[in-house]
Amino acid sequence: MRAVVGLRRWRHNPLRRATDLAEAWVALVALLLICVAAPATGLVVGTLTHGSLQQSARLQQEQRHPVTARVLDHDGTRTGARDAGAPDGHRLRRPVPAQWEGPDGVRRTGSLTTARHDIAPGDTFRIWTDDRGRPVAPPMTERNAHDHAVLAGIGTAVLAAGLVEGVRRIVVRRMVRRRYAELDRAWARAGQDWGRAGAGS
Repeated sequence: MRAVVGLRRWRHNPLRRATDLAEAWVALVALLLICVAAPATGLVVGTLTHGSLQQSARLQQEQRHPVTARVLDHDGTRTGARDAGAPDGHRLRRPVPAQWEGPDGVRRTGSLTTARHDIAPGDTFRIWTDDRGRPVAPPMTERNAHDHAVLAGIGTAVLAAGLVEGVRRIVVRRMVRRRYAELDRAWARAGQDWGRAGAGS
């Protein structure tokens, strides 16, 4: 808004300098880019990301399968030990030896991590595997894909707006430096006659 007011103020002002009008135009263009181009860029990126992530989520849901794993052995401790230095989400995750059957019907044995804090031999828990029965992370849901796409769009819009504002500041700073340089040259020219009687007559 200040850019529009500044532009109207400097258009017909006899005291305006060329740099004043240029600064007002730069501010107006930057405002339009921030209000129009940045959100449009965020919308395009969010839409493209949404489509890509939804496709990835559907592919993961097709290729990843829930299976039941059974604990084979235990160290005798029924409660999972907390690691005081670990983040809250990982304090109760610990490896346990387990056996599971993959989608291909082959039984496998290995070390799996579980978030259960009370687990014993013979207990079962659900894991996700790929088509070959190898443990993998749970598939992305459509809701997760949507949320990630929204965040990507918002982040892109904010980044674009910040980039426009940064360019505007650089351009204005160069204009101000040029203006001060011109003022210094003008003062230097005026200073040669400073104090002389009748210098201006």
